[in-house]
Amino acid sequence: MRLLLIGDVVGKPGRQILVRAVPGLKIAEQLDFVVANAENAAGGSGLTPEVFHELLAGGVDCITMGDHVYRRREIFAVLERDERIVRPANYPGEAPGRTFTVLQTKGQVRVAVFNLLGRVFMPPVDCPLQAADRVLAGLPAGVRVILLDYHAEATSDKQVMGRYLDGRVSAVLGTHTHVATADEQVLPRGTAFQCDVGMTGPHESIIGRRIDRVLETTRTFRPTHFEVASGDCRLHGTIVDVNAETGRATAIRRVAVDQVEADRLAWLASRGGRMKDEGWKRWDKEKGIG
Repeated sequence: MRLLLIGDVVGKPGRQILVRAVPGLKIAEQLDFVVANAENAAGGSGLTPEVFHELLAGGVDCITMGDHVYRRREIFAVLERDERIVRPANYPGEAPGRTFTVLQTKGQVRVAVFNLLGRVFMPPVDCPLQAADRVLAGLPAGVRVILLDYHAEATSDKQVMGRYLDGRVSAVLGTHTHVATADEQVLPRGTAFQCDVGMTGPHESIIGRRIDRVLETTRTFRPTHFEVASGDCRLHGTIVDVNAETGRATAIRRVAVDQVEADRLAWLASRGGRMKDEGWKRWDKEKGIG
């Protein structure tokens, strides 16, 4: 089976390219399950119920969060009631939301998803290694396909987690830094790993925010509103192939979709995927590409 984790969705630009690209991406890549980190999806910080449902309607199967999980109070009820979203499992037990979820693909494969927060340069939280152990011990028997979205700052923090869980989960994929790393690999015992899958949103920016606003505050210390940028929108994520019977990853690769590719994917989805290579070439010719 094939999984996709979409990197931090930032604001309206990130949501728009996700909704446009994902239905066609599911067809083109034969995806079985799509997860998106959405802790920055509402105005660049937090998540609202409306945005939650917008992402699900756009083709996302499960949503993970991070250190901005509670930025919008209105999401609390969704966190408590909906099984398609998880909060960091190393938050206190009293924190709103579930520590893991198990969802089923159309092919009847059960997929467990959980989310952890790192501790280097991050808010104080419980040990993520111990929290991972608790989650794995609490999973239903027979669940083999397991994805961890590790929301952390330091690459060393993420590498520790990857090695700690190698052979125990299908994938340890990082989010939070908004910059895709080129270290994707399948570890020796069969766990797919990457320090960060990148950002879905405006890349003509400083990690999704307007360049002028960030520069002004950095240079002068005058506070400004770090407004979400708008230019060069791209979807970044990582695809993992998993043996559904063993839960071991067999391949991993990065995905980058720009606006032109998103339009092509939307065109493919609008035709129900009934297009072969000649169809793609015809679309490119019509648009003056290539």
